[in-house]
Amino acid sequence: MKLKSFNYTIGLLIIFFFTHLFGEEKIDIWKNKKEDKPQSSNQTNITENSKLQPKSSEKLNDSVTVQIQESVIDETEKQKVYGVYEPASYNLDLNMWSQTKAEDFRSSIKRLNKINLSKSSNEILEMILFSFSYPPQGMTEKEFVDLKIDWLIKNNRIDLIESFLKKNDDFNGKRKAVQYLVNENISRANIKEGCNKIRFIDAKIKDAYLEKFKIYCLIFNKKKAEAQLLLDLLREQKQSSQFYDDKINYLLGVADKTSNKINEKNLLNFYLSSVTIKDFKYKPTKQTKPEIWKYLNAANLIELEDASDKKRLKELEIAANDNQLDKNKIFDIYKQISFNLNSLINAKNIYQTSDNSDARALIYQKYLLSESNELKIEYLFILEELFKKDKLMNIYSKFLSDKIEEIGIENIPEKYKEIASERVVSEEDLLLGKVKYNDKVLHQSKILKYYIEGENKKKVQKEIDKIFKKINKNKKYFISAKDLALADTLINDGFTLPSNFNYSELSKKFVVPKNLLELIDRDEKAFLTLKIVEIIGEDEPHQLDPETIYFVTNLLNKMNLVTIRNKVLNSALPLRI
Repeated sequence: MKLKSFNYTIGLLIIFFFTHLFGEEKIDIWKNKKEDKPQSSNQTNITENSKLQPKSSEKLNDSVTVQIQESVIDETEKQKVYGVYEPASYNLDLNMWSQTKAEDFRSSIKRLNKINLSKSSNEILEMILFSFSYPPQGMTEKEFVDLKIDWLIKNNRIDLIESFLKKNDDFNGKRKAVQYLVNENISRANIKEGCNKIRFIDAKIKDAYLEKFKIYCLIFNKKKAEAQLLLDLLREQKQSSQFYDDKINYLLGVADKTSNKINEKNLLNFYLSSVTIKDFKYKPTKQTKPEIWKYLNAANLIELEDASDKKRLKELEIAANDNQLDKNKIFDIYKQISFNLNSLINAKNIYQTSDNSDARALIYQKYLLSESNELKIEYLFILEELFKKDKLMNIYSKFLSDKIEEIGIENIPEKYKEIASERVVSEEDLLLGKVKYNDKVLHQSKILKYYIEGENKKKVQKEIDKIFKKINKNKKYFISAKDLALADTLINDGFTLPSNFNYSELSKKFVVPKNLLELIDRDEKAFLTLKIVEIIGEDEPHQLDPETIYFVTNLLNKMNLVTIRNKVLNSALPLRI
């Protein structure tokens, strides 16, 4: 009996003691939470509710669990990244902008937007801007994505916009990207492909223009009943227009006729004008919007009605040279210009007395009439001189290359082979020229095969030993900044240079800008690359002065940005013809 009484008393003491502890523990935890972080409205509600609940460890643990889960969700939301490329492909990572301040990033991009960047500059910028990454310090995801989409649109990067849409399901600016993609396909007169792009339009995108195009696509794909339903909904929302209603009613078969007025307000309206007006004719001017130029060109709606209109022909030649008009269109027009039989027979003797445009047309027709390869090549080279004379080689370079390839170098007479071979160019050759190795100059030697052709490393090491011996024998040889750029790169890539080549001493005469070295100290790889894009700017790397080529290469080597460095080297160092 005493034992039972003792146990009862002890039990009450234990319950009292632990109840007190639980209460103390709960107060301490909430106190710590408050000190660590201001309470949110959710936390306040939980605290107030806990006062009304029995004080138990079970309820406390539930509260803590909820808070932990909310914290994890918030953290996950902060981890969103947007892009197209894997950063590792360019020796970068997700945190490549994390050490860069937003204001520095904005300022650099603002400056770059004012520069007509070269092809290489654009490609390098694209590598760092569209690799998946977190935004710079102080920049929101929204601003970072907006900046990317604006750049894609400004630079007409159609394929990259589509890749961005495929790899990033939901992002700010999606409506703008889809509308641009749709417009580009209309401008190419590729309506089927444009209609395929509407798969990117989801319920979250509310845009009257895209809805109008979606309705037209349903008609285009013979789904008129669905088109009518969407049209009725668009009208109820007061998102349609008198012009659009008129055109769609005609295409649906609701109306028998439509207005002949050409609407240039936007590309969709212009397109609808062109497909609904019988014998549609439109004469573009310098004020015509670029997208309308592109559509007229793609839809073959640009014609030279009067072959004797030399002024109009010259306007079209300039438009083609400026990439507003398909270059092949010029050659189609040349075929339309009439010459008498005597002029064609004596074309080689009389073309120089003709108007420049007429001379090009005459020689082009003579080329088409020629049967032997020798005559064809001869007239192609005469035509080249005529295009050069009026600075219209942008029209002709690729055309000439294609025609030589059609004939085949092996079928060309010996006296023309060398010059014909030089005119055959790839897209990169068109920009830079073909590589010609010169073992008398270090930075132009066959060592470069490692970077240009992917030559075996052992073979290249042997080439290094041979070239350096040859240079060492030449007492008059001067080690240039470009030579040092190559030497620095070879050392960085694990090649062995001769012991008598003192790179460290030779490199002291070239100073790398201190502000750029500081970016390396702060591990700002991407921002350093952005600054290099600014330095290259409108030029190709081979157009930079040797000292700049050296310090750019040196900086990229220090940050181990091998892919970008190789791009710079392949432009800057080789001898090209």
